[in-house]
Amino acid sequence: MTTAVRARPRTVREPGPDTGTGKWSARYAVPVGADEPVFAGHYPDFPIFPGVCVLECVRTAAEGSVPPEAGPVRLASVEAGRFLAAVHPGDVLDIELVWEPRGAHWRCTAKVTTGRGPAASARLRYRVGVAR
Repeated sequence: MTTAVRARPRTVREPGPDTGTGKWSARYAVPVGADEPVFAGHYPDFPIFPGVCVLECVRTAAEGSVPPEAGPVRLASVEAGRFLAAVHPGDVLDIELVWEPRGAHWRCTAKVTTGRGPAASARLRYRVGVAR
C-alpha cells in the first residue's frame, strides 16, 4: 500500500502483552511536519492534517505492533473513527494502541492525542492468516 503521508511512527513503548488480560499494547509518536504534501491543499492559509491522514498514521503504527500470536493479518475494516480536534503542522501525534483477539479477528483500538489533548480515536479490525 502506498501513502501520501510522510510522517512515520516512532516507537515510544515497545509492543508487548498486558499481564493477565490477553491484550497487547504499544505506544508511538508521529511528528507532523510542515512539509506534508497534504498541507498544500488542506488548507493553504490554515493547514490542517486531514483525519484520513491521522487514520493512516494509526494503521501504520498498528501494523508495526501486531501481536505475534495473531500471525499475519490484513486490515478488514475501520470499525470506528472519531476526530476530536484539529492536527496542525508541528504537532506530534501520540498514538496509544491496544490489540485484543475478537473471535476470528483481532481488533486494534487507538487513542490519539497531541500536546493540546485528545485528537482522535479509532477501532481497526484485522483478519488473521492473511498477509499483506
